[in-house]
Amino acid sequence: MEFVVEAKLVGDEYDGGFSCGMSMSASQTYHSLKKTEVTEKDGEKITLFVDERGYQARLHERRDGEALRVYTEFENNSNQEVTLEMLASFALKDVKADRFHRLQSFWSEEGKLRTETIEDLHLEKSWNGCAKRIEKFGNVGSMPVRKYFPFLAMENTETGEFLGILLGLASSWQIEFSCRESQNFEVLGGIADRDFGQWMKKLAAGESFCTPDALIATGHSLAEVCHKLVKAQHPDISPVDEKMGIMFNEYCTSWGNPDINSIRKLADRLEGRGIQYLVIDSGWYGLPQDWACSVGNWETNKERFPKGLKEAADYIKSKGMIPGLWFELEFAGPHSKYFHETDHLLKKDGYPLTVGGRRLLDMEDPWVIEHLSKDVIGTLKEGGFGYLKIDYNDTIGMGCDGGDSLGEALYRKVRASQKFIRKIKEEIPDIVIENCSSGGHRLVYSMMELASQASFSDAHEEKSIPVIAANMHRVIQPRQSQIWAVLRAKDDADRLHYSLVSTFLGRMCLSGDIYDLSGEQMEIVDQAIAFYRQAADIIKNGKTTLIDCSTKGYNKPQGQQLVIREYKNKKLVIFHRFENSKALEQSAMPKGKIIAEFGEAERDFSAYACIVQE
Repeated sequence: MEFVVEAKLVGDEYDGGFSCGMSMSASQTYHSLKKTEVTEKDGEKITLFVDERGYQARLHERRDGEALRVYTEFENNSNQEVTLEMLASFALKDVKADRFHRLQSFWSEEGKLRTETIEDLHLEKSWNGCAKRIEKFGNVGSMPVRKYFPFLAMENTETGEFLGILLGLASSWQIEFSCRESQNFEVLGGIADRDFGQWMKKLAAGESFCTPDALIATGHSLAEVCHKLVKAQHPDISPVDEKMGIMFNEYCTSWGNPDINSIRKLADRLEGRGIQYLVIDSGWYGLPQDWACSVGNWETNKERFPKGLKEAADYIKSKGMIPGLWFELEFAGPHSKYFHETDHLLKKDGYPLTVGGRRLLDMEDPWVIEHLSKDVIGTLKEGGFGYLKIDYNDTIGMGCDGGDSLGEALYRKVRASQKFIRKIKEEIPDIVIENCSSGGHRLVYSMMELASQASFSDAHEEKSIPVIAANMHRVIQPRQSQIWAVLRAKDDADRLHYSLVSTFLGRMCLSGDIYDLSGEQMEIVDQAIAFYRQAADIIKNGKTTLIDCSTKGYNKPQGQQLVIREYKNKKLVIFHRFENSKALEQSAMPKGKIIAEFGEAERDFSAYACIVQE
């Protein structure tokens, strides 16, 4: 197994083997780039590849914990402009593998593990090695976690070795693995190329382009490589959020219809219960009829908040909590003043790019940044909000006008959005930012490294919540993964346990009609909060060693799920029962003394958690 540079220039010959249109790998560009030099500088290994036509590429490898961060830089040293139509962040040759693990993802069903063999994928090499076998997957658009996470683990069952790969791209991406003359594989990934994602990048003489990085890790189990990939992520968590604080988000209370009275009522009920954040979600602005269509109309709805948002924020603070506020800052609904500001909106083929009745702001436009600075940063500062939920509820698609290609413009616009998030953090240094995109559509590490937390899914009250929450352990840090427990007055003890135990798989977030719960129900909630406090250090700093889930379906989960996370001499055990389930077997329990427990898993759709100390 070795790193190489995979690139494709417009005009260069494509590879044969019936691969043109499916893959741009092994082209004339690839064969022309010859490895000439390897250097080490400041802990980074740099491998130089030179093309005698005047091009060169540098492959950068840097150790990051137990993983590698890898990216590629392409430089045009010729005397004329060239156009890249593929440049991989990483490429590896001669990888031995016979099982492949991916994470499928759709709205409210994020991160489902999919494991396949060479035979399942129809990747057995051809009888004489002349035909290329290719599996290529990815996402096109600005919701990078859609259909798949940008993740792949390749397993060699003969040796027990795993190779894990994770991309951080928040725009179109691809990963492909292929074989031809032997059953060993080449695997590469990065920005979705011209064939897959409409990407081309022009480089004038003397110009260069650096790809985003990729994380690579090896190990002897899926859990091990996932842990290494997740630990190599470096989220910029606000110092305010270092203690694993609990939040209450009122979305599943008001369903987009918050007002000053409901916020007061919630704050009164939550006072003194150890909740750090109370978040006002969508609907505080614009017209009351439809919160989604009013996005971009960031004037406070005076019917709901007659004295403005500061009154609500001040009341939340008076009850000992940090007030939070929701924005979907990159979109403009039809009830927004920005909807018809077409000079400042994204366009495709010269027309305003309209998706689901809404349009997108051009985040590279200084006019947009000036107005959003007032709308978003100004509103947060004026109201004294310490928590910002950034939502994103649709996708740009293959791209937009304004770049060397549709895909290249998309890449730039998404990076501009990330730049604005950094601006928010610079102007409000202690702000706690939540990364949300209809739940989990932006759970990539380039976004997670800008945020303190993330909404793991929109499966608000679904029975699949613990399954999705466990899935997230493979790709993001649990201390950032915000798991919702929506509480209802009709919930019996089993249902409350089921929902609340799920939150121990990440950051506890409560919602629902908490002010309608009885004293007995609130006692269960208080017990869950107390257990979460005891488990917080394991959630934050631990290692997930087991995810054993029997269900294949998410709408009607069957069987049971056991998750074990370890830190120092403690183990956090989280057990959920679904339909037709079995009890937790004593043999599955870690050895040691149970020092804390919560819940009872005595029947279907119940749950139990405990902390075991060796």
